Amino acid sequence: MSRLAQTFARLKKEGRAAFVPFITAGDPDMDTSFAILERLPAAGADVIELGLPFTDPMADGPAVQAASVRALAAGATTAKVLKMVERFRKTDKTTPIVLMGYYNPIHAYGTARFARDVAAAGVDGLSVAGVTGTKAVPEDEVRAAMTRVKAATGLPCTVGFGIRTPEQAAAIAALADGVVVGSAIVGRVAANLEAGRDKIVAEVLELTRALAGSTHAAGRDKVSPEKANA
Repeated sequence: MSRLAQTFARLKKEGRAAFVPFITAGDPDMDTSFAILERLPAAGADVIELGLPFTDPMADGPAVQAASVRALAAGATTAKVLKMVERFRKTDKTTPIVLMGYYNPIHAYGTARFARDVAAAGVDGLSVAGVTGTKAVPEDEVRAAMTRVKAATGLPCTVGFGIRTPEQAAAIAALADGVVVGSAIVGRVAANLEAGRDKIVAEVLELTRALAGSTHAAGRDKVSPEKANA
């Protein structure tokens, strides 16, 4: 069983939703980014979504776009991101990591080589098409979408658009199998750039703990989309 399957099976047994924080690899630099990455599980992350920096991230909101710009300016590359995952795996063998990115860098890297290297590095999955960090999504729309998705698949379903606060995370956790938060977290990085590495790491982890706590607490009292629509 894969790390992702094991994680969601465990969480289902525990009756709670997964909390999935997103960070852009290399933001604001490789060392600070890794310092955040390695501490996320202890702060409540069940799965980690790691962004591959790209020069033209037009399908993302402004916060994630700015994070890519910072990461690339600091020298981040696809190869360095995979090395970061390898380093993470030396001490954490269980927390799943999912990469989010654009096809352009993957194509430049070489698709066969990319598939081989991400698996070897310890990556557990890749994200699919979608626009992130643009606006909050009404709960009724999420509930309706979850009903449709759950009717078509038995796979765990997470929601990750427009969630910025512990209260919003709790509301979505009551409906979905997991909650993904990205723009709010990378925004916390941006807000503390002048304060230095220690402050950046501390602020990100503080927000992660708050979001994870509300997600996990709400997940214990999860209401199925079908019952909510009844």
